[in-house]
Amino acid sequence: MYLLRKCRIIISQRFLSTQIYPDIDTNYYCNSKNVFEIKQNISRRKGVGNIDRVLDLFQSLQKPHNDKSYKLLNENLCKELMLLPNKTHPDVQNYQEDPHILHYINHKKDFGSHKPLEFSEICQVLNLIRTDKLGYTCGNKSYYYLGDLAEYEEALIKYTVANLLRKGFQLISVPDIISGDVIRNCGMVLDNQHTQIYSLDPVLHSPDLYLCGTAELPLAGLLADTTHCITELPQKLAAVSRCYRAETSNVVEERGTYRVHQFTKVEMFAVSEADKSDEMLEYIRETQEELYRPLGLHMKVLDMPPHELGAPAYRKYDIEAWMPGRSLYGEISSCSNCTDYQSRRLKIRYRDGCEVKYAHTLNGTACAVPRMLIALLETHQHPKGKILIPEVLQPFMNGKQFLEKNTKIPKLKLLKIKNKI
Repeated sequence: MYLLRKCRIIISQRFLSTQIYPDIDTNYYCNSKNVFEIKQNISRRKGVGNIDRVLDLFQSLQKPHNDKSYKLLNENLCKELMLLPNKTHPDVQNYQEDPHILHYINHKKDFGSHKPLEFSEICQVLNLIRTDKLGYTCGNKSYYYLGDLAEYEEALIKYTVANLLRKGFQLISVPDIISGDVIRNCGMVLDNQHTQIYSLDPVLHSPDLYLCGTAELPLAGLLADTTHCITELPQKLAAVSRCYRAETSNVVEERGTYRVHQFTKVEMFAVSEADKSDEMLEYIRETQEELYRPLGLHMKVLDMPPHELGAPAYRKYDIEAWMPGRSLYGEISSCSNCTDYQSRRLKIRYRDGCEVKYAHTLNGTACAVPRMLIALLETHQHPKGKILIPEVLQPFMNGKQFLEKNTKIPKLKLLKIKNKI
């Protein structure tokens, strides 16, 4: 009986480790000694996942079954395991509701008696954006950047990419359409009515295809089923992509282009040795700070509490910039260490001597354009109506020092048309 039970467990683990199922760490998640720790973690992490259900299914697999019922149990176990969150870094576990502030960067700009304008007000005066009456093109939560603002977007991207290349990142051009398998294996849930991911029509197109919400996903997918030599690590990748998110928000602080359905972002993605991912996370955060500090923004760097971590994240840092026109801090970037949460699902490994280990994956925002533009325009506005371009960005703006009013593309005018009788 003991031999049969032991055999069943081995078969189950082997079955989960095949190409069909991700090799999730059943030695940890299916060990009854870890139940209390896992339940605490689930409670801290928004309550997603059911460890009792996982253990029930795992124990059922130790009993005799025919092939059909055995396969069904494995499928259900895999689905439940996929819902469990990553472990949480010990330094973060006891954080309460508020994030821990690591430090501030730069000082707040003193506007004196001048009341700074919001991004939307600045753009209206200079005719640099169009967000209204877009029904014929892209509808609500969309926008057109016009004139110098469109150039500013490109300047930010070029500035960011140039700096990442100097730091040894490999630039990758990624697809905008990805499969559901990649999304699920990166730790995101698709079977949710409140999903933020746009899906393609399965009748008109192939089923299980989606518009990409971040370049992290295709970059991770690119490395799926790969085994690296330890001397090739860390792998540092970067991508410029359009990000599509079916996000909605009625929060006043997220008005305008703060939260939109599509935007351009430069993303960093790294693969490291298992014992060096903490070090790599600090490197990515420092890279972000090096990119943003010369832009003159006042920022605070946050170590996020467990309830703010997505399922794949072991630890996450956010950087928030002061937006004086709104009189609040707004998130402009984040970076996360996902340890082996994604690599086990995607089979991203490395060879350390004679041993093959799962790598650790990390990601970080290098530049999310809309929020960066909000922070830049609100911070560098001048009482006389000029918008200063930070010195480090001027070479990417053909030497321009200020944003100018757009006069070539006229403002949208609504005309009343009388029906002829």
